[in-house]
Amino acid sequence: MFVLFLCNLSLVPAAASKNKVKGSQGQFPLTQNVTVVEGGTAILTCRVDQNDNTSLQWSNPAQQTLYFDDKKALRDNRIELVRASWHELSISVSDVSLSDEGQYTCSLFTMPVKTSKAYLTVLGVPEKPQISGFSSPVMEGDLMQLTCKTSGSKPAADIRWFKNDKEIKDVKYLKEEDANRKTFTVSSTLDFRVDRSDDGVAVICRVDHESLNATPQVAMQVLEIHYTPSVKIIPSTPFPQEGQPLILTCESKGKPLPEPVLWTKDGGELPDPDRMVVSGRELNILFLNKTDNGTYRCEATNTIGQSSAEYVLIVHDVPNTLLPTTTIPSLTTATVTTTVAITTSPTTSAATSSIRDPNALAGQNGPDHALIGGIVAVVVFVTLCSIFLLGRYLARHKGTYLTNEAKGAEDAPDADTAIINAEGSQVNAEEKKEYFI
Repeated sequence: MFVLFLCNLSLVPAAASKNKVKGSQGQFPLTQNVTVVEGGTAILTCRVDQNDNTSLQWSNPAQQTLYFDDKKALRDNRIELVRASWHELSISVSDVSLSDEGQYTCSLFTMPVKTSKAYLTVLGVPEKPQISGFSSPVMEGDLMQLTCKTSGSKPAADIRWFKNDKEIKDVKYLKEEDANRKTFTVSSTLDFRVDRSDDGVAVICRVDHESLNATPQVAMQVLEIHYTPSVKIIPSTPFPQEGQPLILTCESKGKPLPEPVLWTKDGGELPDPDRMVVSGRELNILFLNKTDNGTYRCEATNTIGQSSAEYVLIVHDVPNTLLPTTTIPSLTTATVTTTVAITTSPTTSAATSSIRDPNALAGQNGPDHALIGGIVAVVVFVTLCSIFLLGRYLARHKGTYLTNEAKGAEDAPDADTAIINAEGSQVNAEEKKEYFI
């Protein structure tokens, strides 16, 4: 069809051709370069601002005509007409492949023919990346080498590494051209020495490429690191006291998880299994005493190794707590006329005892003042009665003594005679007693 059109064009009279040339002054086709992702659709547009009904044509890099005005010239179902007029010819190419890349030509059939070039760039989409080199598990301290690889990118893709969301810069990068000589295979290698903090960490390989529309492709590898246990002993109280319970917790971390822990005291077995009960990772001492002082050791073991921790136990005395005391004032000395002195001993309230009443109600903070007052009254009354009776008794006996002593002394000329007479009159003393009240 295209050849037939050119033949017909050659039959146009010369005058007509000259008019067409004369009328084509200032006409020129305008195109733009196009970039499309492989598998996408490319739109090729050719515009003419001033056109005196001159035909437009699109041809591919092989110089095959695709469209002449609104007439399709190449049998390719992927190529469709978008718009055709005297001022514009637009076509679409769907499911673009890498082989479609190249220079397309828009021709304006003036005299002479004017052309404009549009370059179609096809981006090769990189394949999903793959991480290799990881073998689980990895022992703590080993050197790990991970490689991330992706193929099919055009131009070559960029690979970046991240660990704990932090980018790692010190990596190796390699780019190789694929067999089709259009796309590239890119690989990147990451070397680092692992420790226990890397266990469970996600290492990410990210592929950036302009064909991905700001949505990078990623591959992730979660690390599994095996390491020896770490052990720590945590007491239930920082100040253990005699008579109180104590729980020692052996906190152990490791991978694989440590086996049940082993408790020892001073390098040997626990001395009192009845009071010292082991439950899982806890050592429970029911009530402390001074014999529990010593060094307690917790050992944890897994398939990688063994670790231990020690705790020095010092049992402290229970501090004494004194209750508030109330003291009753002591009684003063009472003196009778016989010059015999009786002194009552100081009386102290029962509340001064350091022994607490086990039956006392909770919440009583002081002694019962009514009870103390009653006891004081009874004590004072009994004391006064005793003083009165003792005074009366002593007074009666003193009168009898004076009466006997005076007998015989009234008629005696001197003191010696009076004494002798007094001794002689002892026999009948009972008959001459004198009483007074």
